[in-house]
Amino acid sequence: MKKLWVALFVVLVAGCTSTKRDYTSPPWNPELPVKRAMQWMPITEKAGEAWGVSPRLVTAIIAVESGGNPELVSKSNAVGLMQLKASTAGREVYRHMGWSGEPTTSELKNPERNISMGTAYLSILEHGILAGIKDPEVMQYALVVSYVNGAGALLRTFSSDRKAAIEEINDLSAEGFVDHVAKNHPAPQAPRYIWKVRKAMDLM
Repeated sequence: MKKLWVALFVVLVAGCTSTKRDYTSPPWNPELPVKRAMQWMPITEKAGEAWGVSPRLVTAIIAVESGGNPELVSKSNAVGLMQLKASTAGREVYRHMGWSGEPTTSELKNPERNISMGTAYLSILEHGILAGIKDPEVMQYALVVSYVNGAGALLRTFSSDRKAAIEEINDLSAEGFVDHVAKNHPAPQAPRYIWKVRKAMDLM
């Protein structure tokens, strides 16, 4: 019986600690990635104005995603400065623009095209599936999580109904939203991504 209680205690402790993931470890120094991302600011500002998205947010995403390297291709085939996948974000932007197909790898390695499409995708998320989030800071964090892990995955941590999920999000402060993501999002990188974007933006 004693062994059973010990085993149960271990399981309970493990369960408790799993909800308190330390998303700030390992450490990340944003200084060099931000410096490299800032060189693309003229393009970022132009894209931000065209799509109504903060150039600081876009630059921070560039810093986190690629460290400012336009040639970077990930193992999952995410390409360029904003690490866009042709078959998902790229295809969605093409559809939004009324174009058929999806961007090529060569197109996504072009800094101006990559930033334009990445910024367009953020705008599509904001005015589409995430529409209705009232707090600008919460919206920014929702965009960040949706950009890296999908908006559907984020909303399902609140409710299977989009409208109900948005209402629950609107009941949270910015820090409350981050805390919810840290405790409930199935992807461990989701809260870490917010943390890294915040650190990058703090340097600008």
